[in-house]
Amino acid sequence: MASQTGALYGRLRPEEPRRRRRRRWPLVLAVLLVLVVAAGATIWLLRTEGSPEQTTDEYLSAWSVKDYAKMRRLVADPPTDFEAWHRRFSTDLKVEQATFSRSRSTGPFADDGPDDDGYLGFNVNLQGRRDWKYSSRLKVVEQDGAWKVAWTPAVLHPQLKKGLSLRLVAQKRDAVSVRAADGTEIGGADAPGSVQQLVEGIKQTYPDRFNGSGDSIIGLYKGDELVETLVKPGGTEPLTTTIDLKVHEAGAAALEGVTKPASLVALRASTGEMLAVVNKPGGFNRALLGKYPPGSTFKVVTASALVADGVEPAKTVTCPAEKNIGGFPFHNAGFKDYGTLSFQDAFAHSCNTTFGEMSVAELNGGRLAEVARSFGFGTAINPGVPAVRAEFPDPKDDTDLASASIGQGRVLASPLNMASVAAAIASGAWIPPRIVPKGMVSDDRPRPLERGVVSALRKLMPAVVTDGTAKAAHFPAGTAGKTGTAEYGSGKEPPAHSWFIGYKGDVAFAVVVEGGGAGSAVAAPVAARFLTALP
Repeated sequence: MASQTGALYGRLRPEEPRRRRRRRWPLVLAVLLVLVVAAGATIWLLRTEGSPEQTTDEYLSAWSVKDYAKMRRLVADPPTDFEAWHRRFSTDLKVEQATFSRSRSTGPFADDGPDDDGYLGFNVNLQGRRDWKYSSRLKVVEQDGAWKVAWTPAVLHPQLKKGLSLRLVAQKRDAVSVRAADGTEIGGADAPGSVQQLVEGIKQTYPDRFNGSGDSIIGLYKGDELVETLVKPGGTEPLTTTIDLKVHEAGAAALEGVTKPASLVALRASTGEMLAVVNKPGGFNRALLGKYPPGSTFKVVTASALVADGVEPAKTVTCPAEKNIGGFPFHNAGFKDYGTLSFQDAFAHSCNTTFGEMSVAELNGGRLAEVARSFGFGTAINPGVPAVRAEFPDPKDDTDLASASIGQGRVLASPLNMASVAAAIASGAWIPPRIVPKGMVSDDRPRPLERGVVSALRKLMPAVVTDGTAKAAHFPAGTAGKTGTAEYGSGKEPPAHSWFIGYKGDVAFAVVVEGGGAGSAVAAPVAARFLTALP
């Protein structure tokens, strides 16, 4: 009989790999019960209910939701103060949320079971006043036909035992310095108003870095005596922004003399770094939070969609003074009739009738919305300060599509959004803008544009400056851009916001003047002064 039992037991065990494996069952592999019935010698093999892994997962899952009653049921001989240990653990560390998950090894010889001493590892992720991640382990044993956790305080943390506690304790630290790209302190009262506004926005976005939540330690205590510091205080290293004070000064100087609310945003096109953000007057950060119809500056996006679908800059088009599209009359600025001309010239002269008609004919079915998304429309941006996203709602009909194609209707964008559009043509990719170091933003991945689109727009946008609506502004050589006159209100000639977006070299920018009128007459000269003043 002994040989029969040994043979059966041997067949139940898997073949050992060449290298030594950890035992799957830590203490008692199974309860072997042999019953002899008559001459048949029937053998029954009864195993402990469940598995160590299953018990561990159930225990950790219950711990994540603070189901202490279930945890207690899964523990072998739980102490009377079992719940008190866990409640004190959460309270002393100021834990707001916690997750616990079993560690799993990987690879061809992966073995998730207990080690030779019956322990399984797990990971801890604590969130609250001070986030903390670490690893711990627990031991599983067989008790009354089931797997149970052999609990000790070391399950909470490997260094925890009776008489010790873990605590989060506040420490005093110096204030975090905020600096411009060249290291100049910009967090004080002597910084320009628009820059102070940005610093406040950064502090609002990263409160833990500035309000002292990182100035605490996590320590192992015996009574009130600190035995060991497990987590040190957060750093107080200066936060260096991307702001270039010389570019900022050029932007502020360019807005001098502008009597209506205005803003200017400048970016490093190749990286998305925000070089300057100027608002006049202060108070509301219209450069990042203002939402305006972008007017004809949006034709950069529309032209990109048309070019991507096969329209060549030399294509012959018509530009009548007025055109009925979907039952609504569209007209050019000043009701100018440009007759027959090239697509490049229609862009340079900002022909509303041309773009409205071509969009309905060639960009229906969501194509314009698709291209707008490639320029960041509809995408939340997180540059390190509060900022709005650009909006391009799906057009309802032909009239809505024609309006959207010229940056009117329900299309809305901030100066930062439109500076990013110009930067995309300059660099060849739309890059989420940022004002803080790369490691502090969630997404800074470039979205490359089609090469043909970039090549065509780099011909179309310079034509606006040399031969089109912005010719009279006298831009420095090498400037590319687009004017915009974004109507709002009602009437035959409603009031309009004045826009200009563009780039020169690696500097891309956007200017808006609220209620300023024609982009060619107001925003374009501001942009020209800005580029002329750049170092």
